[in-house]
Amino acid sequence: MAELQRLDVHHAAELLRFERENRVYFARFVPDRGDDYFAGFGTRHAELLAEQAAGQHHFHVLVDHDGAVLGRFNLVDVADGGADLGFRVAERATGRGVAKDGVRRTCELARDEYGLRRLVASATLENAGSLAVLRRNGFTPVGDVMLDGQPGLRHVRELTTGA
Repeated sequence: MAELQRLDVHHAAELLRFERENRVYFARFVPDRGDDYFAGFGTRHAELLAEQAAGQHHFHVLVDHDGAVLGRFNLVDVADGGADLGFRVAERATGRGVAKDGVRRTCELARDEYGLRRLVASATLENAGSLAVLRRNGFTPVGDVMLDGQPGLRHVRELTTGA
């Protein structure tokens, strides 16, 4: 079974491999990160870890038994008991419930470990898989949004004890 781990310095090489291997796949659903992201990956990884240490964000990776990254599940812009949820899963892991399980576990961490009460997440209308994952995890659509020029839906999930 895959393990959800808090992002750490030792994840850098596998996370970079994950991003490179899935770059074309991810670009079908979200804007490409661009070449600069990959060229400056080490610096950006260190910056993210510093922001996480400051409590601004909570980053997670889902790793398989060999330590390969299967997905990222991030809680960003933590403030006032809430955060934005973002996630992406490797193409080779799609269709197996990996995203659904990772989002479920991230919601539990948000509530139980980080004391959050509300999560917001958005996905483009073309990203049917992510929209389904959000709804299967108790997120409710609350309005239309534009995501990098693409129409999407914003969702909210209230995190209650035992939910």
